Amino acid sequence: MKIAVPKEIRDGERRVAMSPEVVKKFVAKGAELVVQSGAGEAAAIPDKVFEEAGALIAPDAAAVYGEADLVFKVQRPMTQGEGGPEELDLMPAETVLIGLLAPLANRAQVEDYARRGITALAMELIPRISRAQGMDALSSQSTIAGYKAVLDAASEFNRLMPMMMTAAGTIVPAKVLVLGAGVAGLQAIATSKRLGGVVSAFDVRPAVKEQVESLGAKFVGVEGAGGAETEGGYAREMDEEYKRRQAMLIHETLKKTDIVIATALIPGKPAPLLITEEMVGDMRAGSVIVDLAVEAGGNCALTEKDRVVERDGVKIVGYANVPSRVPIDASAFYAKNLYNLIAPMIDEETKSLKIDWEDEIIKGALLTRGGAVVNDAFNSGGG
Repeated sequence: MKIAVPKEIRDGERRVAMSPEVVKKFVAKGAELVVQSGAGEAAAIPDKVFEEAGALIAPDAAAVYGEADLVFKVQRPMTQGEGGPEELDLMPAETVLIGLLAPLANRAQVEDYARRGITALAMELIPRISRAQGMDALSSQSTIAGYKAVLDAASEFNRLMPMMMTAAGTIVPAKVLVLGAGVAGLQAIATSKRLGGVVSAFDVRPAVKEQVESLGAKFVGVEGAGGAETEGGYAREMDEEYKRRQAMLIHETLKKTDIVIATALIPGKPAPLLITEEMVGDMRAGSVIVDLAVEAGGNCALTEKDRVVERDGVKIVGYANVPSRVPIDASAFYAKNLYNLIAPMIDEETKSLKIDWEDEIIKGALLTRGGAVVNDAFNSGGG
């Protein structure tokens, strides 16, 4: 079985879909790893390190795709319409493509996978069940994003975060509010606590209160939020009355907040607008908002993608693709997610890939097969 790992070519993407540790694991399983030259440079993995781990180095994209049985990517393939080369042109029919393919936002490209006979699996659609935890790339990358968001906030915050009692006076700890207590939010809580902040967290799902409080944060929630969680554990879009009460609560909380880490997302839909321009105007000068939802439209009305803007003395940080800003660990986590997905499907005798199409994990992640779009959630228009 030949596994291809091309160099990511989208602007700002520094991750690679492989690590030397995982190369060794796949080679031990009998697979042949082909990595494009330079694929790991931005993640501090030179070609020679991949070679020492057992990978072959291909000189260019055409050579790495070649006769690949399986292609590992971080982001979805580039298209000519986006100003880049058409990466799908390099993939042979019947190739199995696995990556963070953003299918619900790129339906035309999913249909293109089918037309070309490519079998595509989206890592974002891995079901959130206990057996799939080691494959959950959304969680692994969100963990990194939540951590990095707090560091970004601390670097923009013109004060210290922890309480300090010195001969020159006492510094009160920064008050941190985390909007959305999913994986990124929980990591943001933990990191803020380590840096000495006094942390509160808001979420529409009452079920996460225990997790928030176990990390030493105060849970902020609107009463009457029953049914706010989907079967997959994600937040559900709420009704207008709930949103009105939610806005009032967040507005009052923001007036007493120094740092906001906004992580709220609804799968397949624009990010909920939680912080209006009016709310920013009522925040204290010197406050910082880090909006991790910027790629889905943002939780803050004033967020600008890949920029730090200031309004009424409040800084709003809108860096996109935050995991890519920590490429070494993000790549290592992601490569392990891929290994955990594929390794159980490598036949010990033939060393070939044997996919169990009836497995609930595969059925959840599978987008296209046999020239057709086969994902139920995608075909039904749901998320």
